[in-house]
Amino acid sequence: MGLSCSAAQRNWSVAASFSFKMAEVRSKLIIPPALHPGDTVGIIAPASGFNRERFLAGCERLRQMGYRPFYLDSIFDRDLYFAGSVERRVRALEEMFERDEVRAILCARGGYGCNYLLGAVDITKIASHPKIFVGASDVTTLLTWFLDAAGLVTFHGPMVEKSFASPDGVDPASWSAATSSAGPWQITGDMEPLVRGAAEGILYGGCLSLLVESLGTAYEVRTDGTILFLEDVNAKPYQVDRMLMHLRLAGKLEGVRGIIFGEMVDCRQTADQPYALQQVVTRVVGDLGIPIAFGLRSGHVTRANITLPLGVRAALRVNDTVRLEILEPAVSARTAAFDSRLATHD
Repeated sequence: MGLSCSAAQRNWSVAASFSFKMAEVRSKLIIPPALHPGDTVGIIAPASGFNRERFLAGCERLRQMGYRPFYLDSIFDRDLYFAGSVERRVRALEEMFERDEVRAILCARGGYGCNYLLGAVDITKIASHPKIFVGASDVTTLLTWFLDAAGLVTFHGPMVEKSFASPDGVDPASWSAATSSAGPWQITGDMEPLVRGAAEGILYGGCLSLLVESLGTAYEVRTDGTILFLEDVNAKPYQVDRMLMHLRLAGKLEGVRGIIFGEMVDCRQTADQPYALQQVVTRVVGDLGIPIAFGLRSGHVTRANITLPLGVRAALRVNDTVRLEILEPAVSARTAAFDSRLATHD
């Protein structure tokens, strides 16, 4: 179904200044070191418990990709629907950042519970031991907090018990480009143009419901000057409508330069509903005068989870096709001295 909007487009040049809040984050941006084959990858469970069999299958996939998965035995702890107590989850998260031999940190799964870690985690430990940190769903809470509070580039993408455990669960091209590439790269493919235009900003976002839940708290998301990525799962169209309106009424869309939605898996009222979710979101945000696209496969997906670096400059170009360009590296090159120092801990 073709959709269009007659609102005037806002085009932002490379030289355009970012908002005060996003400029503040950019001034202290921390780029983590790149990930290489043979590196140790730490795995944590910061929210819900997980399926042990699928978790181990995800670890095996990581080995096949050339990494060495590492996790603490306490990761299998349970406390109601959580992966152990708040204290255990905080301790494991901080330890993975502080361990020199761990070069990247992946989450087992999302679920619910990362909000308990806000304020309990020592954010200075995160900032002083920068590493690739990957997650999605409930982990959106940590991705945005680490970026906003510590200035650490974070990564929205595959998790161990979900994507890595599935044969076609991880998009290899974006994983490699996001976690090890020093050059610009782009994402194209099965994305649908909703409102045409071009814009540049800071790539930011995650699970829509988690972004909305931050409003009114000390951890409220900072969306000014961003290319905003929004995705969710099992949300009915009117619920997506309500969350988008909440963001809009809270002023969180005023400084956004472009919006790109995820796959929005199973976000429907009924199988035979007489309208598409694309129509719903276009009605809510289609008059903002910014480019809008739909269908970026990251987070809750049907296959091949795309890894998105949050906090770096990106350009969204929406015409007959959609292209998301990552304009700067999300990781820094590792020196021989850096690898030599860390090798003593392997």
